[in-house]
Amino acid sequence: MTTATLSAAAPVNPVPLQQDAAIIGLVGLAHGTSHFSHLLLAPLFPVFMRDFGLSFSDVGLLMSIFFVVSGSGQAMAGFVVDRIGARPVLFAAVGLFLLAALAASQATGYGGLVLVALLAGLGNAPFHPADFTILNQRVSAPRLGHAFSVHGLTGNLGWALAPVFLVGITALADWRVAYYAAALLYAGVLGLLFWQRDKLRTEVAVRHADAPKGAELAYLKLPVVWWCFAFFLLSTMTLAVVQSYAPSILQAMHGVSMEAATLTISAYMLCGAVGMLVGGFVAAYGQSLRWSSDRVVAVTMTAGALLLLLCASGWLGAVGTMMALAATGFAVGVGGPSRDMMIKKATPKGATGRVYGTVYSGLDVGFAISPLVFGGFMDRGWYGLTLAGAAVVLAISVVAAVGVGRRTS
Repeated sequence: MTTATLSAAAPVNPVPLQQDAAIIGLVGLAHGTSHFSHLLLAPLFPVFMRDFGLSFSDVGLLMSIFFVVSGSGQAMAGFVVDRIGARPVLFAAVGLFLLAALAASQATGYGGLVLVALLAGLGNAPFHPADFTILNQRVSAPRLGHAFSVHGLTGNLGWALAPVFLVGITALADWRVAYYAAALLYAGVLGLLFWQRDKLRTEVAVRHADAPKGAELAYLKLPVVWWCFAFFLLSTMTLAVVQSYAPSILQAMHGVSMEAATLTISAYMLCGAVGMLVGGFVAAYGQSLRWSSDRVVAVTMTAGALLLLLCASGWLGAVGTMMALAATGFAVGVGGPSRDMMIKKATPKGATGRVYGTVYSGLDVGFAISPLVFGGFMDRGWYGLTLAGAAVVLAISVVAAVGVGRRTS
């Protein structure tokens, strides 16, 4: 397999900061819409349950539909990105989010919400292969750590914005108006990306007639790809526990109010965003000192696992546990940019979209599996054990990170 180069040369140093910053900002904005779309339905579940007479199982299935579609589509989207380029795929993804928001505004029952989950999941599928293909090809190497940092940061901000945006507008007007506003938000992002489309152009992989049969799938035979997949699956299972069950755990173990427990999750996400900013400097500085990315990931994830174990013990009390959970978000966030650098080093030339699509589908699988495993713990009242289990899974992800490092060194 060979790579057809663009007429413009790949970025080499010195590259103007303004050029890199523009590309990083555009990709970050697009990534923020992806995470916003993860929560396109969830914040208004109580409203749908009231208006459409739905159960918790009904609305929970909507999230399962989203992540199954996203996860299965993500690996396939990587092939499309490598074949036609990341830019048209990115435009199509944001367009699907726009359609999902419009479909939500017109929903009259459960079938309409299922359609929204399908459209949003399909739109979410190509994001990681498209985003990382653009960043890896268009941003200069010395600034890649910061690029991955901003990418992770904007994702966290998208998660933080969605509930405030949708619930806030619903409180002021109506939930259908909230979805009209979301559609306008997507339209604005799509318009900006199209206006600045020259900055999002990427190389495409061209398969020649004499290429060996199955060459496009050769990367699947690389053990390092599956070690990366395992890392994402395991680390995401821990995130899913915190997002889904931490408020209930805090209430049950320490009698914390629902408001304070929910704010703790917001603190976790915000500390994670700050951690990613710091992690960008760690990744960039680590490159100059030849620190291996997998070891940085191992250290930060181990710190996060130890903090979760402290939370599980109950020794810290209510305030201490809430602070430790927020600190866990920071620790995991610091490792985020180095994690993405680790995946970059494991990616064969010309297969960026396919590798990132396959590896990041582990994220969707982790989100889908975690409730099945830890939901049973919660049903039995094993609250501390749920946090301890999340800590153990995060610690096992360290083994996967070290496995990646050994196979890329």
